Amino acid sequence: MRRNPRLHTRFPGIFGCFSLVAICAALLCGALVCGSGAAQAQSLLKTPSVAPLVPDGDLGAQHPNAAPETPKSMLLLSAFLSATDTQPLRSGLIWRVYDETTGPKGSHKLVAKSTDATPSLALPAGTYIVHAALGLAGMTKRVIVNGQPTSARLVLNAGGLRIVGMLGDKPINPAKLSISIYVPEPGNSEAKLIYANAKSGEVIGLPEGAYHVVSTLLDTTGTGSTTQNGVSNATNSVVHADLRVRAGKLTDATLRHRAAVITLKLVTAPGGEALANTAFTILTPGGDVIRELIGAFPSLVLAEGEYIVIARHDNKPYQRSFKVQSTRDHDVEVLTTAPAK
Repeated sequence: MRRNPRLHTRFPGIFGCFSLVAICAALLCGALVCGSGAAQAQSLLKTPSVAPLVPDGDLGAQHPNAAPETPKSMLLLSAFLSATDTQPLRSGLIWRVYDETTGPKGSHKLVAKSTDATPSLALPAGTYIVHAALGLAGMTKRVIVNGQPTSARLVLNAGGLRIVGMLGDKPINPAKLSISIYVPEPGNSEAKLIYANAKSGEVIGLPEGAYHVVSTLLDTTGTGSTTQNGVSNATNSVVHADLRVRAGKLTDATLRHRAAVITLKLVTAPGGEALANTAFTILTPGGDVIRELIGAFPSLVLAEGEYIVIARHDNKPYQRSFKVQSTRDHDVEVLTTAPAK
C-alpha cells in the first residue's frame, strides 16, 4: 500500500500515536489476563478482608486489658472464747474482713467473708479490719498483711448460754416457748432487749456479763389458741431468771413453768352438752382480764392459780370460780343455774 506523503507530512505523530496505543492495549489485555489469574489464586488463600488490629507500640507489647495480677499472701484466722483457751472455736463463727480505708460515705469495703472455723484467706498487701462473730458475741482486730503469711488470733471474751424450758418433769417443745434475753440496768431488769424468740435448747454465744431471761409459755392447744395473724397467743405462764455468762464457759439454765390446759363449757347440768355460741371471759380474782374466747368448748393454757370465768349466752351471764394446778389438764363447767353476780 502506498502512503500519502502529504498526510504523513502533515500528521507525522498520528501513526506513531496509533502504534503506541496499540502497544498499550496489548499490554493491558495481557495484564488483565494475568490479573484475573492472580485474583483467582488469592481467593484460594482466603486472605482477610480487614487488616488485624495491632496494639499501639511495639508488636511485642502487652495487651492493654491484661493488667498484672496483684501479689497476694495468706491470712490465717482463729478465735478463742477466752484468753486462757488453748483450742480455737470449731463452729458457729462468721468472719468478715474489711479494707481499713474508708469510702466516700465513711464505710469500709467488705473484701472477704467466711463461715469456716479457722479460715485461710488470700489477700493483697494492706491493712484490714477483721471481725469475728459468734451469736451475739463479737471481736474486731486491725491486721496488717505485708506479703508474708500472717496469722491473727481473736479473743471473744464470751461464753455460751443454753436455756431449757420444763413443764413438770417434761421438756417443753421449743415451738411452745418464747424466750427473750435482756441486758439489765440498775432498777430495770429488762432495760435492753438483745435477743427475741430464742429457742429452747440452742446454745447462744454472748459476751461475758449479766443477763435477764424471760420465758413465756405459748398457747398451741387449738380453738382460740392463735391470733388473727396465726401467731400463738402468749399465756400468763411467764418465768423470769437472772443469769451470768462467763467467758469460756457454757451456762445451762432450766426454767420451769407451772401451767395446765383448761377446757371451758357452759352446760345446763353437770356433765351436760356444751352450749354453742358462748362467749367466755377469764379473769384473775382481782378482776384483770386474762383471755376472751368464743365457742362451745374452747381450750386455753393457764398458769397455776385461781381464776373466775364468766360465760355469756343469749345475753345472759353466768359465773364460776376455779383453780388451776400445774400439769393437771381438766374441764371447767359453768352451770346456767349459776348466774353472774
